[in-house]
Amino acid sequence: MVLSNIDVKNSILLIVDLQELLAPAIKDFPNILKSTLQLSQAAIIHDIPVLITEQYVKGLGETNQQIKNMLPDAAYFHKTYFSACEEPGFVDKLKNYGKKQVVVVGTEAHVCVLQTCLDLIQRGFEVIIIQDAIGSRNPEHKKLAIDQLRQAGAVISCAEIVIFQWTKQAATPTFKKILPIIK
Repeated sequence: MVLSNIDVKNSILLIVDLQELLAPAIKDFPNILKSTLQLSQAAIIHDIPVLITEQYVKGLGETNQQIKNMLPDAAYFHKTYFSACEEPGFVDKLKNYGKKQVVVVGTEAHVCVLQTCLDLIQRGFEVIIIQDAIGSRNPEHKKLAIDQLRQAGAVISCAEIVIFQWTKQAATPTFKKILPIIK
């Protein structure tokens, strides 16, 4: 599959399990959160839908409060499977957005992010992994997950690249709103 340029009209932002009780164990979580919040701000400006998964809330807590505050209109999907795609209704919910490009951030890179993204690729979605917005407890596990996802056909990118791809042009009112996010 050849991935087309990441396009605002074809994108959805998927935030996988960025939950309060898991955060302290994740290597480099403050930077993961920063990149996620930047993408979230850009998604709001570009009117890109955001879907947030939460893994076993009873044990891992709710989504990080800063994300919840920034994205009051995001849709939530609770799960216990590591791959969100295994949960009844998830793939249908995603398909209902009518978007083929899924920009993915979250934790853990080598568990829920990996399994969800592999299943999304298998179902024909274009998956864009935001390397600076995914994490694991062990950095080596994150690296292995990225390698596996690349081999499976995912695009490995970063928050700023995707923000610029969504924005496409400077010297516009939209770009003026985007600029503070990336400075």
